Amino acid sequence: MKYMLLIWNRPGFVEGLSEQERTALFGEVDEIMKELTESGELVGGQALADPSQTRTVRLRGEHPEVTDGPFMESKEQFAGYLMVDCDSPDRAAEIATRWPDVRMGFGVLEVRAVMDEAGTEM
Repeated sequence: MKYMLLIWNRPGFVEGLSEQERTALFGEVDEIMKELTESGELVGGQALADPSQTRTVRLRGEHPEVTDGPFMESKEQFAGYLMVDCDSPDRAAEIATRWPDVRMGFGVLEVRAVMDEAGTEM
């Protein structure tokens, strides 16, 4: 079963870390990614650009409107994702608990099952 691990964290938290802390954080991410690659569980993943580069499209009246930024009332913003293919939601959650953003208190990971073409996960 495929799971999307949505990474939500506080924008700019990395800038508040020392060089040593940044190196350790990215080293942890690299180690997790290496393990998931070797186990065959990693399907893919990407970090997202800074939220200031975001455009939001929503319906205003009868027409779509495009605005700059997400401008959501939230401490965390969507920062990236991992796609994993593993045996259970428990395994996907276990992977998420190891993510340094969660472990260090900088953010959260949302674990969502990816629907197959039949949509039986609904």
